[in-house]
Amino acid sequence: MITIRPSEERGHNNHGWLDTHFTFSFADYFDPKHMGFRDLRVINEDWISAGKGFGMHPHRDMEIITYIIEGELSHRDSTGRGAAIKQNDVQRMSAGTGVMHSEVNQSEKPAHLLQIWILPEAEGLKPSYEDRTFPVEEKRNQLRLIASHDGREGSTTINQDTSVYASLLEGGKKIELELQPGRHAWVQLVKGDLDVNGSRLTKGDGAAISGETELQLTSAVPNGEAEFLLFDLA
Repeated sequence: MITIRPSEERGHNNHGWLDTHFTFSFADYFDPKHMGFRDLRVINEDWISAGKGFGMHPHRDMEIITYIIEGELSHRDSTGRGAAIKQNDVQRMSAGTGVMHSEVNQSEKPAHLLQIWILPEAEGLKPSYEDRTFPVEEKRNQLRLIASHDGREGSTTINQDTSVYASLLEGGKKIELELQPGRHAWVQLVKGDLDVNGSRLTKGDGAAISGETELQLTSAVPNGEAEFLLFDLA
């Protein structure tokens, strides 16, 4: 079964410096029908203006993945650690027992990103970070693993039985993923048009998938690419 979460039905807030869409309930946006999917709790699509960002704020007991679509974002945390992540970069933060951090767009152009929260397998874990770059060539017309429980294939390591893939699929190209019995999936489309087992997704749409043994994903962009993330969930 595939249930589409249309882009235009997502929650939305525009603070001027931050334009954001919420796939699931978050902050002041509350929809009891959309509280997450399996261990996937948050997918926020953010546009952050140049020179703006989130000041120091706390997190705990959450696996947080930042996927940069365009631009860059500078990160600072309470341990003194700092890094700038750019297009094709992924940051994984395991908040664990608690961290304070800030995220600011210090460039002269807007930053476009997905911020993803995944519930951890246990509370009270030691906080940790990883930054990785996944070049376009590794994502084009294939599923590039960017986060996994065991950190295989050079992916970031998350404290949950979840595998996260990124892909840039050229028009007419198709890729497949076998789902093991009892597994579920979520597809979040960043750009383009995508056919998922016969269901059409357009830019910003998500799809909850259960009871399927195989996913067939086909780009429906004649002269372009479909960019998406795919979550394989317990």
